[in-house]
Amino acid sequence: MTATKQWGTEPYWGLDFDLDPQWCLTPAQQALQAKLIDLCQRVLRPNAIRSDAELIYPRENFRALAELGLLGLLVPQEWGGLGENHTCAAMVVETIARYGCPSTAMCFTMHTGAVAAALFRAADNPELQSVLKRLDKDVFIGTLSYSDPETGSHFWYPTSSRAEALPDGWQVFKKASWTTSAGFADWYIVQTTSPDFDGNYSDLSCFLIYRDEVKAEPSKWDALGLRGNQSGTLEVNGVTVPLNRMVGPQGDGASSNDETVDPFFLLCSSACWNGISLGAMDIAKRHVTRKKHVDVGMRVADYPTIQDYFGEAIMDTNASRCFVFSMAKLMDELTDNCDWSVHQDLAAMPRAQYLHWYWQIKFIAAKNVAHVCDKMLHACGGSGFKKDMEIERYLRDGKAGWVMGPTNEVLRQFVGKYALLGGFEALDYWNQSINERVLHNELKKMDVDEKRALAAQLLAEAEATEAKATNGKVVAIA
Repeated sequence: MTATKQWGTEPYWGLDFDLDPQWCLTPAQQALQAKLIDLCQRVLRPNAIRSDAELIYPRENFRALAELGLLGLLVPQEWGGLGENHTCAAMVVETIARYGCPSTAMCFTMHTGAVAAALFRAADNPELQSVLKRLDKDVFIGTLSYSDPETGSHFWYPTSSRAEALPDGWQVFKKASWTTSAGFADWYIVQTTSPDFDGNYSDLSCFLIYRDEVKAEPSKWDALGLRGNQSGTLEVNGVTVPLNRMVGPQGDGASSNDETVDPFFLLCSSACWNGISLGAMDIAKRHVTRKKHVDVGMRVADYPTIQDYFGEAIMDTNASRCFVFSMAKLMDELTDNCDWSVHQDLAAMPRAQYLHWYWQIKFIAAKNVAHVCDKMLHACGGSGFKKDMEIERYLRDGKAGWVMGPTNEVLRQFVGKYALLGGFEALDYWNQSINERVLHNELKKMDVDEKRALAAQLLAEAEATEAKATNGKVVAIA
């Protein structure tokens, strides 16, 4: 018999556990979930309302999460963490978004991604280990900074960033257009082109940067939704860091992206969108089961149209949830329940081979949340339009799902190209493959004089490239 979901001292007013895939969780994870729901009721949800209204970063919510050891959720127990797995991470983010605060859930998602990127290469790095041991004790919040003002959601192309080798360290230059928790996080994993970069954007490196080494503009964050997450610009302007602040070996950035940053971000952000969908349904259920139309003697919940809304929303959202949890289970199996010692072998990349599946869960969850929140607003009528019901906040927060990079437009094209044109190679991440079909088609449109002019231009560029190579350094021609 499934336990009854509690909300303080009362039964929960939303959907009960019989509509949750509790079989995905171990008894210990279910117990943690119950504690987290209680924490959401007492602390996170009241703070969410104020964060949304006043653009307040949810540090107090992080303090509460640290009391349950959740900032170190993935950290091995020997380093003071809970040593939990991907399934538990998805559950925690979904629970925070559903019952507590979606802004906190997104900040926690980015923190979890940063923790994963650090754990990926922490085995032989005392500096990273020191950070990971402080997470709960010091409420030491991390985040990822991978975006670029010139390439937007194509975050794997940091054209505005670079790093230079020094005799005893690195000089790091980073400009980011979107960094969750910018200026509020205590530590950052940033991605730049590698030292000795020669124009090949697959040559990326990651660095550990601390709060006092970044410049941010948190006062400019004023968004439609997720108003507490303070996602904005970030700059690291020539900061010099010691050698052990490079996360992994030089050139490890692409591996870090594919093996930890993308998998954890896509898994946890998908869980966040599912949590928002569920939160909207919970609020709408409370309203439609209590609101009565005296003239016809019916509750709103008694109308077939409203029942149809809920039936479809529940089925679509649980399909998305089960997809997310199935990917989490796969990641658990691939890594022996998120055992980070797997990565003592620098070539081990068990998660990365399923990247095209993580793209799918993000697309589905982000698409679903917009539809579900819209329908729940319709179900509640004019009452749902009022702020005091909270459903409009969940609707606004859920709108971030589609546009958060990689955007759903990017992801659906990635999956389509992968399926139709030959796997990962067809995606041409680093803009190195020539599309000869397009090239030859465009050349056919040129007259003789245009072809001669183009040929002269190409020859001049080839000679310039050869001259620079002769001088000992190849520079990409823009």
